[in-house]
Order: sequence, then C-alpha cells, then structure tokens
Amino acid sequence: MADVHELLDTWIANVKDEELLAELKQMKESGDENAITDAFFQDLAFGTAGLRGTLGAGTNRMNIYTVGRATQGFADYLVKNFENPTVAIARDSRNNGELFVKTTAAILAANGVTAYVYPRISPVPTLSWATRYLECSGGICMTASHNPAPYNGYKAYGPDGCQITSEAADAISAAMEATNPFTDVKTMDFDEAVEKGLVKWIDDSVLDAYYDAVVDKSVCNLTEEQSKNTPLKLVYTPLNGTGLIPVTTVLNKVGITDITVVPEQKDPDGNFPTCPYPNPEIREAMQKGIDLCREVQPDLLLATDPDADRVGVACADGDDYTLLTGNEMGVLLLDYICKMRAARGEDLKDKVAVTTIVSSAMVDALAEEYGFELRRCLTGFKYIGDIITGLSDAGQVDRFIFGFEESYGYLSGDHVRDKDAVNASMLICQMAQYYKLQGKNLVQAMRDLYEKYGYYHNKTISLSYPGADGAAKMAGIMADLRENPPAEIAGSKVEGVVDYKEGVNGLPSANVIEFDLEGGDKAIVRPSGTEPKIKLYIFAKGADAAAADAQIDAIEAAGRELLS
Repeated sequence: MADVHELLDTWIANVKDEELLAELKQMKESGDENAITDAFFQDLAFGTAGLRGTLGAGTNRMNIYTVGRATQGFADYLVKNFENPTVAIARDSRNNGELFVKTTAAILAANGVTAYVYPRISPVPTLSWATRYLECSGGICMTASHNPAPYNGYKAYGPDGCQITSEAADAISAAMEATNPFTDVKTMDFDEAVEKGLVKWIDDSVLDAYYDAVVDKSVCNLTEEQSKNTPLKLVYTPLNGTGLIPVTTVLNKVGITDITVVPEQKDPDGNFPTCPYPNPEIREAMQKGIDLCREVQPDLLLATDPDADRVGVACADGDDYTLLTGNEMGVLLLDYICKMRAARGEDLKDKVAVTTIVSSAMVDALAEEYGFELRRCLTGFKYIGDIITGLSDAGQVDRFIFGFEESYGYLSGDHVRDKDAVNASMLICQMAQYYKLQGKNLVQAMRDLYEKYGYYHNKTISLSYPGADGAAKMAGIMADLRENPPAEIAGSKVEGVVDYKEGVNGLPSANVIEFDLEGGDKAIVRPSGTEPKIKLYIFAKGADAAAADAQIDAIEAAGRELLS
C-alpha cells in the first residue's frame, strides 16, 4: 500500500467528480492526519459480501472509483467464466445508490456484459430472484443493509442467487488488485448503453412473478371464515427503505389489508431522519412505530430494514411493547411452519431446516419434537443459500422448509437464496392471525414455547474498533483468545474451546471462536466481515426467564472485559 499522502495526491490529480475532488482538496488543506489516514490506509476489502463502507473520497470509501474498480474486477471474472455474461442490478434507498447503479451498468456494458436493471428501488430478495429468474451470470445490489446513513455497499451474487463464493470473491479481488481505478476501468455513456441494448430495464412482470412465488410459500391453514372473523390489524414501517410496496402488495394478496404505515418512515430516504441506525433489531428504530401503536392498538408492529431482507416485530406486553429477538422469531416461525405442515399430513422427518452456529439452541429442541433434520452453518445467509442450492442440485429442494439467522433474516422457500423480509412478513402476519384466534399475540406465544421447551435466552453484543488502528486491535484480540483462552467466564468453567478457523464439522474455515461453559451455556466471538466490530454471541438456559437473563448479564460483563 502506497503512502496515504501519495495516494491523496494521486486522487487529487485524477478525480473528475467535483464533489469528491472538493472533499480531497479540503482534506489536504486541513492537514487532518486522522482523516487522510482513515480515507486511504486500506482499500475497501472485497469479500463474499462484496464491498461496504462510508460514502466519501478515498480508497477506504464508497465512491464511483472504488465501485468502478470492483465492477471492472467483477466484469473480468464474468467474461473469463461465462459465455455472453449478464448481470441483474438493484439498489435500495441509500444515498448515491442510483449513481452507483448507473456507474456499474455502464462499466459492465463497456466490457460486453449485459446489465438488467431495476428502474426503481427494490429489496435484496428481488435481486436474488431476478438473478435466477432471468438466468443471469451474476447479480449486484447497492445496499448497506441496516447500517447508518453514511454507508452504502455493493453486494455481489452468483448465478444461483446466493452471494458469491469465496473462490469467486478471491478471483474478483485478484482482478481488482491489477486494476488502476483511473486508467484501467472501461466505461461508456449509460444512455448509449441503454440505446444499444447493453443495459435493459427489468419490467414489472419480473416483480409480479416474485410476488406470486412469495404467496405460494404460504402455509396458512385458516378457513376463509376464520380469517374474515379474525382480521389482523397491523402497523408497518419500511424504515424509509424499499419494503413498502413489496410488503403491502403481498400482504394484500393474502387478505391482510388493515395496515397503518408509520408516516415519518413511509417514503424512501437515504438519510433515515427518524432513526440514525435503521435496524429493526433496536428499539430506537422501532420507536416511531411503537408510538403509533399506542394510538392504533394493532395486533403487532412490523418493521423491515432499508433493503427489506430483515424484519423485526414488536407486540403489546402489559403497558409497554416488547421486541421479539431474531432467535425468538426464528423459533416461532419454524414451530408455526411445522404445525401447519403437520396439519396437512406432511411427514416432517424428511424435511430440512437450516440455521447458523450462533443461533438459538432451542431449535434443537424443535428438531427433536417434530423430527426434521437440522443443519447448522457458518454465520451469513449465503451459507443457508448454499445448502438450499445443494438440495436443489440433488433434486431434493422440496425438503427445505425454513432457514433463519439470529440477525433477523428468514426464508421459507427456494424462490430466492438470500433472506427475504417480504416472505417473512407474510408468514409472521399469518402466524399472528393464527395465534389471535387463540387469544394470544406473538410475545405470549413465545412465552408458551419457553414454558414448553425451556428458557433458552440469547444476546448479541457488538463492540466497535474504528479507524486505522481498529483492524489491528481486532486481530490482536482474536490472536490472544486463541493463544491464551480464558479458563472461566463469569464464574463458569470453560469446558471446551472450538476454533472454527480449523474447519469444524465439515464447515469452511472461519474466524470464530466458541467457548463452551459448564452447565451448557456458551459464548461465541466473531469479527464482523463488513464492519470494524467484534460480535459476542451469548447463550444461556435457566430454570426461568430471570435466571437465564442473570446468566446472560454475567457473561456479557465478562465478555466485554475480555474483548476490551
């Protein structure tokens, strides 16, 4: 890596974009070493999740030059590996999304790769759908999921609709290494590419087919009379993202029409003015919806993140509203799907459910109860998608019934190979209606499952390590945990250490360490692949909710100290 000041001068000499050039010149004039270093100390890493970073000027930022370099690398890979390659492209509501889409499509076109582009913002699952439906060689979605407003990203997909494999990511990274962002990136005028048929707009028939595929995944067994006599009342927020039209369209198709949308979060807005962190996992993002719920008194609050691949839920709980965790919703949905399928007379012993190594242990209890096969994979929905693809290749895709990860991602069918909040929203609302007939909301239904299977509680902590020194500190922490693992955590003996870097149970190597504690509790440590964070996953089972929570709190306190 060149000196950061040399890189700054090179960018000033070559950048044509006026806004980026002004930022670069201001950076140089101010002499702010921290700003210069953070902008240029590394290239944004391209991995199986593509690129993700803050918007701005520099090699460590999301801008038309870093996007262009990635796209040239992707184009080189596609041209080498596919005959007449094509790519589907989508974007969410984030700032510069349309600019990045047009930049990408023009570069692909100049390299002889035909681009199929959604003309409007569209969720991640619709990109996965289009990639497969249009039989493309790959896909790209401009999104930073639920990150704060300053972020954007570039998710790359393979022809199976999954995020790209490690092998593909390595090949693209190698091509990027050989690419100068100012001299080696081929491009052409976007409008000219459209005129020549090298960029094609994706028409509404593709979305209509997606909606039909989602509705086809319904497992609702309610009669028409039951549904009519027990209508569901919903407050919904798309968190200023892409979910409004897809979610309400599908819900209306299955008869759920009493939907009140949170007005401040209805329209797409990449600045996310009401929730700086547009993540349905956190209460701050849900607060506008909760406030509206106090007026409307719905059966539940539903929220999708900006790219509508994750969904969160809150329900009335006494005088307050309780947010269901990703693990709780995953357990609820899997239990509901099994109940509905069993009621149809299906043999669940032949079915397969998939979750991750950091998801709730309660799923094992469900597998024992219903008899389905449970598979666990590494964190990241691409690994769940890989299992679905493997079943499909073996002619057994009908065995797959559900996949979820603790970070609010769910999928009940093979129509896409990524998490799908549109599909999940339909299932959640139908499940809520099923329980409403029994006089319960989803929070109460979850408590019933705890009573039946045990109080399996979970918590995920994210610790940030920003700046140029952050990556080194994270690497040091992980190395120390491997070399000097703790003998006890929160007063509980560490009975086993599982290092997934070695490849465990046939899984690919991963930078993840699991500490198995006496009594069956555990803590898992994993650096984020897209953010300067280390995540701590905590698992505890107690005789009741209070006992489980007390153990969670103790492990959290010890874990924070361990990772400081």
